[in-house]
Amino acid sequence: MIIRVRLIKPLKNKIITYESELLKRTETSLLIHARWQQARLDLDYVVFEPGDNFFEYFYSDRWYSIYIIYSAKWQLKGWYCNVTRPAIFTENRIESEDLELDLFVSADYQKIFVLDEDEFAARGLESSDPGAYQTALATLAELQERAMQGNLPTAEKWVRQLCKV
Repeated sequence: MIIRVRLIKPLKNKIITYESELLKRTETSLLIHARWQQARLDLDYVVFEPGDNFFEYFYSDRWYSIYIIYSAKWQLKGWYCNVTRPAIFTENRIESEDLELDLFVSADYQKIFVLDEDEFAARGLESSDPGAYQTALATLAELQERAMQGNLPTAEKWVRQLCKV
């Protein structure tokens, strides 16, 4: 089943949309598979290249989404964790509002980078929505703890199916 993803980025007044394949649905989560179809993007800590595989976990009861990133040749690149408001699901769509605070974890769990703290501050949630601000900071701390414990979701089952290992 095709799922259309809408990533809302209010600070940048931008909505990113793309199509993905539904892999698993529960009452409060969706796991989808998408391929990077943009130009090569070097972020210093990871490079996204055309054909990279993204296994994306979205949750309607959690303030984050987690992307497990594999190269086109199925080498694990790492995890990209977005601090977001809980996602909204419909039958064939995911809508997720980015709170601009992110975490990247290398494939070996040795490098953990907190990203976009300046953009998060620029959102002004501390004064406009203090509850969301506190929840976002607590969510970031939870994700950092999970990363330090090597406890982020995996996608091995799906990788084996898709690359026929």
